Amino acid sequence: MNVDFNKNPDGLVPAIIQDAITQKVLMLGYMNSEALQHTIESKLVTFFSRTKQRLWTKGEESGNVLNLVDIKLDCDSDTLLIKVSPKGPTCHKGSDTCWNEENVQSYGFLSILEDVITSRIENADSQKSYVASLFAKGINKVAQKVGEEAVEVVIEAKDNNDDLFLEESADLLFHYLMLLKAKGYKLNDVVNVLKGRHK
Repeated sequence: MNVDFNKNPDGLVPAIIQDAITQKVLMLGYMNSEALQHTIESKLVTFFSRTKQRLWTKGEESGNVLNLVDIKLDCDSDTLLIKVSPKGPTCHKGSDTCWNEENVQSYGFLSILEDVITSRIENADSQKSYVASLFAKGINKVAQKVGEEAVEVVIEAKDNNDDLFLEESADLLFHYLMLLKAKGYKLNDVVNVLKGRHK
């Protein structure tokens, strides 16, 4: 890895720290060549502290270390992306990230959709909300709806109307998220099963 430490007069390059599993950015630090070498050898992320003017291994006092998983160098050879497995919170103020965010697995819009489903069930009038009204009918009705949508996906898959196929696929996925909620699970629980099979 040929890092250009000479671009900055202080010989430091930014090191973006990212959770290898959740992909959440945890913090930003700075490294010189010695800090990078120590990180590679020890497998514990080590920075050059600009305030202490010395090498500083994250968690050396708190125990909240960052276990090295992978290092990537950007296209200009002057910024590091370091993927880690964190032990405990990353921020010195006690939060998971230095932006006071929770370090949890997110599936983008699907995670937002899960939250919307939960909100509709907990807060909406069942007369006004489709989600709440379906949940009010019980898990058998939710499961039945998933079955109906699955059949419709199969039917549309055999035809040539891509728009209808995608519409029915979206309906199936939406109702499947509802069924997971009815059973007390989330998408992440299913992903964990798939990860277990992948190993």
